[in-house]
Amino acid sequence: MRGGTEAPRLLIVEDDRRLASMLAELFADEGYAADVAHDGQQGLHRGLTGDYDAAIVDRGLPVLDGAELIAVLRGRGISTPALLLTARGTLDDRVEGLDAGAEDYLVKPFEVPELLARVRALLRRHDGGTLLSAGGLRLDRLSRTVFDEAEPIGIELSQRESDLLAVLMAAPRRVFTRGQLLQSVFGGAESAGAVDTYVHYLRRKLGKDVVRTVHGSGYRFGRS
Repeated sequence: MRGGTEAPRLLIVEDDRRLASMLAELFADEGYAADVAHDGQQGLHRGLTGDYDAAIVDRGLPVLDGAELIAVLRGRGISTPALLLTARGTLDDRVEGLDAGAEDYLVKPFEVPELLARVRALLRRHDGGTLLSAGGLRLDRLSRTVFDEAEPIGIELSQRESDLLAVLMAAPRRVFTRGQLLQSVFGGAESAGAVDTYVHYLRRKLGKDVVRTVHGSGYRFGRS
């Protein structure tokens, strides 16, 4: 959270332009500064380059799904708390969004007082931390060091190894395709074989169980 009297900054990613405009006005009236993006790619760019205190992200976005957008941000070390808006509301949909890295969800249509209360809760959680924890492992993204609760000494990773592990740890029950990992970790600039290569590197450093192969689908974190 920002210090002093500076207004908290929100990122709103919503393809319904009328709703996005209404939300921006609503939060402005409440004393927030809000930026708006209308598709997942715009939202990803703003999320990676802007300094936000919280994000409100629609699930059904064009170009990049809202849950995937949050997962990519988490994989790049962006810890901005995210509220996922969904029109679906099924248990599986909510679980998938939370597993992708969202802190909270809200089903459309929603009541304005509840939305404001949930955003206030997100802001209270924002500590700007750089640590990820899952399955007995802690990853410090600043030092690119992994600590195992069963071992006294940390293991240093390369930048790419750290980025790949961070994506998997941020959503430990989610299965990522090679294409999703290629885009989020390598920016799509490498061949799909690069994902397999860095999975091999992680297993060599951290043990074979750190990344699980899901045959026919891709990879997931293996220690959850």
